[in-house]
Amino acid sequence: MKLKFISFALLLCRIAAAQDQHDPWKPAELISPAALAAELKTSDQSRHILYVGFPILYKGAHIPQARMVGPCSKQDAVDRLPEELKDVPRDAELIVYCGCCPFVRCPNIRPAYKALKDMGYTNIKVLELTTNLHTDWVEKGYPIELPAK
Repeated sequence: MKLKFISFALLLCRIAAAQDQHDPWKPAELISPAALAAELKTSDQSRHILYVGFPILYKGAHIPQARMVGPCSKQDAVDRLPEELKDVPRDAELIVYCGCCPFVRCPNIRPAYKALKDMGYTNIKVLELTTNLHTDWVEKGYPIELPAK
């Protein structure tokens, strides 16, 4: 009986751990690079693109209109979000991206998404860069902004 209880407890722990590994967004909240590139052709002023990765990568090349927030794996970047978005309505479209590494392992995108949800934003989309920004965006010929020379 004791062994069954321990096995059951271990099973519950595995289930809880697996649930923690799920992405916090719904599939409908993902946006593909092709879809965002098409959206950028419109002059939608209500769209806000947030780069939540490392500054050196942003300075190398970034998606047009993207605001640099910083790596949201660090609390100071998460703490900057309210100030960065102070004039942005809670129902405005927010598109969040990083692109530092494969999407499934990105240390920045999930904390950023969770913080935005906690702040009350209701229209968040996550740019699904499966490999990284270079492979899934730049090499596809989608628009980028380069540093001024």
